[in-house]
Amino acid sequence: MRPYLEILPRSQETSWSMLNRRLDDVIPFQWHHHPEFELTLTLNSVGQRFIGDHSGDYGDGDLVLVGPNLPHTWASRAKIDEHKPHVALVFWFHRDWLLQMSGGAVEFRPIEAMVMRADNGLQFSKEIAAAVRPDFEAVFERRPVERLLSLLSILVRIADDRKATPLASAPGQSQDLRESRERIDRVLTHMHLNYARPISLDELADIAALSVSGLHRMFRRHTGTAISDYLMRMRIGDACARLSSTNQAVHQISDAVGYNSIANFNRQFKTLKGMTPREYRRLFVRP
Repeated sequence: MRPYLEILPRSQETSWSMLNRRLDDVIPFQWHHHPEFELTLTLNSVGQRFIGDHSGDYGDGDLVLVGPNLPHTWASRAKIDEHKPHVALVFWFHRDWLLQMSGGAVEFRPIEAMVMRADNGLQFSKEIAAAVRPDFEAVFERRPVERLLSLLSILVRIADDRKATPLASAPGQSQDLRESRERIDRVLTHMHLNYARPISLDELADIAALSVSGLHRMFRRHTGTAISDYLMRMRIGDACARLSSTNQAVHQISDAVGYNSIANFNRQFKTLKGMTPREYRRLFVRP
């Protein structure tokens, strides 16, 4: 299964696209890509996001900019308020369109600098996300010209976020990722959908139509990491989402994310997060 090319909604009244996505059940795993940048604010939802070779947990107010043709998806685990839907407020725009809009104006140089470094994806700080949240939500109620001005205002504000962190190890348009795109996409999609059960190297090699040694070389070239480390990040990321949003016992979470040994789960969790699962859960306990 490859990430599918998403065709974005278009409007006769606007030169960019937007979506107020509300889901009562879950945000499903839908591995996809598109040539536009995507700016997504996720509300009332906790779970995992997958962007290129990045996997991480997200919560309410998560703000991320995804680069062009960078495969990505969100997968929810729970809602914060069960009486309200999962919400994803999404803006899409082309690089060339944005650069034409800025027209080289000195006032827009921070935006131009941001998109130059956003091909790998960027996660913005909680402070910036909270600051632009009201404008994000208000955009959908405004007239087209006001929407455009609001978008530019939001981009200017997030471009000044010095705490923004890159996500994927390589951009979606890099030559390395284009060379064997279909093979690595098949492998990554299979891993993302099946990481909660044992996955053998022979199984992945068969999906990639490569030898095991060839699979290792391809995987490290595309992701910058080993297969075992990538699987560990996905499993621990899922565990973090469950620890922060459910009352499941630690041993149940360990089983659910693919660990047969609670000792191994605790050891790998501490290696990746610098604390035990119980210590991590206490961070989310309200006084």
